[in-house]
Amino acid sequence: SIPLSDVQLIASSVNAIVIVDEAYVDFSSVPTATSLVNEFDNVVVLQTLSKAFGMAGIRCGFAIGPADVIQLMNNVKAPYNVNKLTSDAAANALKNTATLEENIRVLLEERALMEKQLIALDFVEKVYPSDANFLLFRVKQKANELYKTIADRGIVSRFRGNELHCNECIRVTIGTAAENSKFLEKLEDVYKELTA
Repeated sequence: SIPLSDVQLIASSVNAIVIVDEAYVDFSSVPTATSLVNEFDNVVVLQTLSKAFGMAGIRCGFAIGPADVIQLMNNVKAPYNVNKLTSDAAANALKNTATLEENIRVLLEERALMEKQLIALDFVEKVYPSDANFLLFRVKQKANELYKTIADRGIVSRFRGNELHCNECIRVTIGTAAENSKFLEKLEDVYKELTA
């Protein structure tokens, strides 16, 4: 996450719109930048219901920004770009924040536990800090083969070894306690098979 002080510095230094993508803000220790919208006339904050709300299927997000910028965005968007079902689902989700807060609490606990368990594996070289609903970690070798074999066995993760500075890295989304345990079990078993 980027500290709010950095966003403030950027917003005060440029004659341009500053877009802050907060798709993962609910999992971060850094507070939302929505307060900066009142402080700067060039800050727009984007949020989504896809991550913490777990509603990726409805494809609904929103922008918070100065009225004139939001009006420009409304002028160029397609008419009726949000259907009634999506609108109703989003409105209902935003009214039920108690469930959201509990889901976030559990996910953060599971993320911390998964991080500790990954670090304890002798073939995991590094677990990167995360302010999201996933962890990125580096294994000693064979990350792509490890990812593919685990996928063939029904466990979804993401190979990130082709990304800059992510050699031998895998990204795993935090799931339920049972899902996380199953992932760790398969990860360890398959790594042993591949390096035997």
